[in-house]
Amino acid sequence: MTTAHTSVVIVGAGPTGLTAAALLADHGVPSVILERWDDVYPQPRAVHLDDEVYRVLGRLGLAEEFAAISRPGRGLRLVTSNLDLIAEFARDPDPGVHGYPAASMFDQPELERILRNAVARRGDLVTLRGGTEVGAITQGDTAVTVHATDRATGEPFTVEGAYLLGCDGAGSVTRSVVGTRWRDLGFSQRWLVIDIETTADLRQWDGVQQVCDMQRAATFMRIGDTRYRWEFQLREDESTSDFADLDAVRPLMRPWLAHLVHPDLQLIRSAEYTFNARVAQRWRDRRIFLLGDAAHLTPPFIGQGMGAGVRDAANLSWKLAATLSGSVPSASLDSYEDERKPHAVALIRLAMMTGALMTGGGRGGDRARRCVAPILARTPAVANRLTDSATPPLARSYYVRGSARRLPAALRSATGTAAALPGTLAPNTPAYPGGGRLDGRPPGFVLISRVEPTAEHRFEISRRGATVLVDTAGGLADWLAAHRAVAAVVRPDGTVMAAGRSVREIYTQIPTVLPLQGRADTDRSPRSRNLNNASATDETEER
Repeated sequence: MTTAHTSVVIVGAGPTGLTAAALLADHGVPSVILERWDDVYPQPRAVHLDDEVYRVLGRLGLAEEFAAISRPGRGLRLVTSNLDLIAEFARDPDPGVHGYPAASMFDQPELERILRNAVARRGDLVTLRGGTEVGAITQGDTAVTVHATDRATGEPFTVEGAYLLGCDGAGSVTRSVVGTRWRDLGFSQRWLVIDIETTADLRQWDGVQQVCDMQRAATFMRIGDTRYRWEFQLREDESTSDFADLDAVRPLMRPWLAHLVHPDLQLIRSAEYTFNARVAQRWRDRRIFLLGDAAHLTPPFIGQGMGAGVRDAANLSWKLAATLSGSVPSASLDSYEDERKPHAVALIRLAMMTGALMTGGGRGGDRARRCVAPILARTPAVANRLTDSATPPLARSYYVRGSARRLPAALRSATGTAAALPGTLAPNTPAYPGGGRLDGRPPGFVLISRVEPTAEHRFEISRRGATVLVDTAGGLADWLAAHRAVAAVVRPDGTVMAAGRSVREIYTQIPTVLPLQGRADTDRSPRSRNLNNASATDETEER
């Protein structure tokens, strides 16, 4: 039996596992991914991500590739069963504060192919082993060992790593090893998901249509140039076997096809899904962590299912790198669950509430939506809030010194205080010569300031492994000034760790982390490489 040794073992090569491996590699951390399937799972699942998750792809140098396979989402329309408009909540398809469209539609297999290629380009630090059946997982004081079998040959092998990431989905083997139970948040619905390929012009809006009808709630969205998705809530007496072929599903889609005589439709799949709202009670057992659907399940109404797993990977990867470098204690890794669990629960509850508002209430709910929704759509404050993709601040932790989550509700969304910044994402605005954005900086912590730090401050910031970015009149300066802050410490994942009215107030809160060996230059697009080069030049000039 062979044994491979690595720093991090990742079980599951979906978007969460692939993102974690690529991010770890960009911090110089080797990993081995164990995946049951030999290739990308061909069936579409997730179809939406927001601009915050898009930023993670951008940091991996995949923004241009993802843009080529995605299309900006234009918002949400509430419609009747006959597709008569009730209300429209539009989204601007142009890049926003994070540098990307607020919503993007895509086909998950295409995204996974991009991520696999990104991992392959980091081949010296990432090994992806498909066709693997994971069996026992054991851990000791210094390592985790995975006992697995090659599905083609039947040969057993083991992989040993300092840590293990369970990115293996709702039926996670890793979760059973952790020994944690689900916390059920009280939501379970059966839906039929239909994916169609067609060159026919459906004459539909390039956003999400939500059918608000007590008889058959439904969702329609355009995913790509020729790919469309319908989701229909199933009744108690229905099952997926009732909708096994195109002739069976065509009556459900009739309102969207009424103007077509003989449309050329190809049924990609018709599958039943049970949408649940659940959170694992524990996300960590010593050296084992749960990510993605292994840790949380969310209804699809706000399109955050897959994105939540990518957020998990972005939150944990750099923390593992810092811990493996020996410069921060392993207890700092508790911040992963401290931060991500409340965040995930908040988004799950938001999805449940959104679903109830759009589809619940029976006939009375339908009547209320027809009366109230148009008024809300014409109220800028409400419409902007409903289309705002900003997610809740992270909770206070080892890496969040203070948090907007603990502020009174009146102050939580206000801009007039530096206390509202910790736990939120810094804007990805142009920050370097040539238009390079904040996320184009080298990996690691950065102190952003509206004033020039003293030489002593710069020395100590550098000693701690961080960099300095001075912005006196740009977008970051405006952001700080709006919160009456002079400086902020921003983590490798773009989250604000601390903010204050002087550099002196916060610079010693930067953890001492050994310099991370960023490898992103070898994988990024020419545009992204230019951003990195620009930022490197700027840093040299500042020193």
